[in-house]
Amino acid sequence: MTRTPSHPATATLRRPALRALLASATLLLAGAAHAAGWPEKPITLIVPSAAGGAADLTARTFAQFLGKQTGQTVIVEDRPGAGGIVGTNAAKNAAADGYTFLLSTNSTHAANQFLYKSLPYDAQKDFVQIGMLGTFGTVGIVAPDSPYRTVPELVDYAKKHPGEVFFGYYSSSSQVPAELFKKRAGIDIGAAGYKNITQIITDLRGKQIGFAFVDYLTAMGQIDGKGLAPLAVTADKRHPAWPDVPTMSTYYPDFIVAGWLGISAPAGTPPDIVAKMNAATQAAVKDTPTADKLRALGLTPEAMDTPRFDTFVKEDTARWKEWIKISGIQPQ
Repeated sequence: MTRTPSHPATATLRRPALRALLASATLLLAGAAHAAGWPEKPITLIVPSAAGGAADLTARTFAQFLGKQTGQTVIVEDRPGAGGIVGTNAAKNAAADGYTFLLSTNSTHAANQFLYKSLPYDAQKDFVQIGMLGTFGTVGIVAPDSPYRTVPELVDYAKKHPGEVFFGYYSSSSQVPAELFKKRAGIDIGAAGYKNITQIITDLRGKQIGFAFVDYLTAMGQIDGKGLAPLAVTADKRHPAWPDVPTMSTYYPDFIVAGWLGISAPAGTPPDIVAKMNAATQAAVKDTPTADKLRALGLTPEAMDTPRFDTFVKEDTARWKEWIKISGIQPQ
């Protein structure tokens, strides 16, 4: 029997295809082996806001739990700036090897794309959404000797003094509720942007600004210490710490604005590691001591699997788009 020799061109074509196939298989095997041993070194959790805030302390609470679960050090790295853009972009540019994660928020992954004309990242394409940690509302606060101590009093004062009342903001969670309030109440008030929440508190107490919406954690110490007084909360229910403080929907139906904190990772992070990290977020939320710490930070703990969290982020993006449209905020 005579064997027909292979044509040289055919052999040349086969070799690159074979090499590509082998390379692909090698990468898959390496990824699987990598995920199986994960984590084998310290993990970094980037927080896109300043140290000491609700996001930072939430990240540190989760990092403590994750460290105990994995036996590895979890480094919390604060990267504040530009409404969360600086830290989020740093996470996007990190290696997708399962050792860098982002504490994602409603600002970084839902609202910012409508608050800025351009972003250096795409929240959907550049990240895999891993899991939820919890949701939170905000509370309107004023100086204790302010001429208005309730929402109706603030509205009345603003109408009698058009253009004289200013609110402070530092993120979408603080800007959007105030702008929505301005629209719904039909009042002429101004806005003052800040780089961080600390200066807002200082200026509120010094009456450089009239009011602000801030996260529960920031407000708790101020309200408990009588340094600032609460007006109303933006969540759908009153906060247990302040049962006498009404919701904004008490005055304006459907006025509900909530934020969230979760874990995301650079796109391309191995699926097995994503699954393990999601399991860790769910375990943290279900762990009573950890959940109690999150509640003390003003968060309502909530667990989601990865597909549900991804869907939630998409749904929340639509909500923030509508809120920002109604509030009339123009992209920067």
